[in-house]
Amino acid sequence: MNPEIIFWLVMLVLFIVVEAGMVTLISLWFAVGSLAALIPALLGRPIWIQLIVFTAVSAVSLALLRPIARKYIKRPGTSTNSDRNIGQTGVCTERIDNDAGQGSVRLMGKEWTARSAGGSVIEEGALVRVESISGVKLIVSLEPASVQEPAAIL
Repeated sequence: MNPEIIFWLVMLVLFIVVEAGMVTLISLWFAVGSLAALIPALLGRPIWIQLIVFTAVSAVSLALLRPIARKYIKRPGTSTNSDRNIGQTGVCTERIDNDAGQGSVRLMGKEWTARSAGGSVIEEGALVRVESISGVKLIVSLEPASVQEPAAIL
């Protein structure tokens, strides 16, 4: 058997094995290119034609299939422990004043530095809802007092 045919068959199998062992699409494009390069090898074409076919088909399949594959293969975002605080209710333990750069909130037994989402001043003792987290600061908004009693939050 022609050594070029053996080479492309080995490469095809190798790329398929690598692809099967990965959770993301890594070498599928090269497996398709190897399969395409096998055709001119079977027809007895020179190696430079086989390499051109391999490169062109691999590049075209990467360009065409990768956007489609990325749409259907979603990677889950990395969640952090602080993400669970978003939407929770806390108690303002120090007056929140964005202009003065001060404010803190007690949330789930922990003290956090806090800033007002709307820029308004929030007085100590007020119930607040966590809107987002910026670095190590909670971004909060005033919560209607009927939602939860302060003693249940502390």
